Amino acid sequence: MGPSRGRRYSLLALMLAGFGIILFRLVTLQVLQAAELTARADRQHQKSVTLEGARGTVIDRHGKVLAMNVEVPSIFGVPTSLDNPANAARFLSPVLHIRREEIEKKLRQEKHFVWLARKIEPEQGHRLEQLSIDGIGMVMEGRRFYPKGPLLAHVLGFVGMDGIGLEGLERRYETQLHGEKRMTILQRDALGRTVFPKGLREQVPAAGHALTLTIDEVIQYIAEKELEQAVDHSRAKSGTIIVLEPQSGAILAMAVSPRFDPNAVAALTADRWRNRALTDTYEPGSTMKVVVAAAALEERVMMPGSMLFGENGRMTVASTTIHDHEKLGWMTFAEMIQKSSNIGAAKTGMLLGESRLYRYLQAFGFGQRTDVDLPGEVAGLLKSPREWGRRSLASISMGQEVGVTPLQMVSAVAAIANDGVLMKPYVVSGMRDQKGQLVKETLPHVKRRVVSPVTARTLTTILEGVVTSGTGTKAAIPGFRVAGKTGTAQKVDPRTGAYSSALSVGSFVGFVPADSPRLAMIVVIDEPQGEAWGGVVAAPVFRRVGEQVLTYLGVSRDDQVKIAMVAPQ
Repeated sequence: MGPSRGRRYSLLALMLAGFGIILFRLVTLQVLQAAELTARADRQHQKSVTLEGARGTVIDRHGKVLAMNVEVPSIFGVPTSLDNPANAARFLSPVLHIRREEIEKKLRQEKHFVWLARKIEPEQGHRLEQLSIDGIGMVMEGRRFYPKGPLLAHVLGFVGMDGIGLEGLERRYETQLHGEKRMTILQRDALGRTVFPKGLREQVPAAGHALTLTIDEVIQYIAEKELEQAVDHSRAKSGTIIVLEPQSGAILAMAVSPRFDPNAVAALTADRWRNRALTDTYEPGSTMKVVVAAAALEERVMMPGSMLFGENGRMTVASTTIHDHEKLGWMTFAEMIQKSSNIGAAKTGMLLGESRLYRYLQAFGFGQRTDVDLPGEVAGLLKSPREWGRRSLASISMGQEVGVTPLQMVSAVAAIANDGVLMKPYVVSGMRDQKGQLVKETLPHVKRRVVSPVTARTLTTILEGVVTSGTGTKAAIPGFRVAGKTGTAQKVDPRTGAYSSALSVGSFVGFVPADSPRLAMIVVIDEPQGEAWGGVVAAPVFRRVGEQVLTYLGVSRDDQVKIAMVAPQ
């Protein structure tokens, strides 16, 4: 075989090897790696985004909107499309109120998409549209808006920038309120720019459920207005008012001071938006005598006319002295409640004994959550009798050594107004889908009977005496029978660990009309300055709120009662 033939065979072998390599490469690309390469191409030319339906609205019991969604602009940049990031940042900075250096840093990234500002004001978006900067775009996003501003803020809560509920009802009902989420694929052109397909708006998933509250916007406004005035007038640290229906447990108003605007929470701390009606405990003082009296009447330890000796204002218990605010001698059990005698309450508690008193405190809901449909509720403080000291029985009977929340206390007293039946409090009455169809309805829920109807009515008569001739006369509402109890409790000084003579909580809790209750209400004023008695700082607030709410609800006055109420005492 000559040299030429050898070269031909070598060339042929080389060509066959080349074709083999090419064929192998084709098989590898089009068969073995087809799926991987297709996915890589998709990633280069497609962008997956999550579309989310609008968050559900929140309305009061009469359909007035308390929380809603509004469409606002969000601004993004496409760094790969920008010729001069520094120049773009210079124009954007004064409109977005963001430092120029910060914007420029984002625009110099090797990315096809960066957020510059989320959910800005519509006016800012309009100014950016006029600038018309290449590589800068705008999309509309849903932002939570509270049209009533601070009204009911502690109950509603608020959402974060990502649209997730962080506090209040927004957090508690996050799963139901947020819209349906759905993934969609957006195409990119050769320059990496996103091409939004036609009909994208029609692809938006279903909106979240709408909540209907038991809250009445008008009653809430009255409660917040009067609470703010009372806190300001007494120079107090904070305050709380809760108004509810005794027969159902439905909360009509829950006001907390100081207030905040859920539309602007960025500069606030958790202390400002904390719902003190659920999260803060306090020693109730003499309002706890309502529960002690209910237990004593139910157990027949006391009758309204049973006699007690007030020890002339001083009594020694476990080497300590219990004082009354006035020197009282012999008095009836009813007078003991009406005059708010600590000594009388201590003696009543001792007659009941640790076991029975503890059992009734638990039955009325103390030391446990009410299970209201709001986040952050605490159980309060109620130690078991084995942890009580020598004076504990007397102290607890006076409203010391026990921690309660305003919601626990008003729920307990509402049980007296409801013929002895304790109800579960709630704020959401119904839930509807985007078509308006009822998805869920909350019905009144009986927790348990705590005392008999006879005991409840007997105690109601005694509590009416607190308002007509006892410590709660400033809670009297002309034309209506009011039953209630004042409370003044010293607070423990955190520095000394002892009760402070300067720090206290003044409160009033009651219901009206006493003969056919429509409202149960508690007013708590924390650390008022000057006169701190519950009958002075809280009872007048109960009167002002109650009178306005009863008029608003159209509850008829009793003329005969009105005449009796204004008669000289």
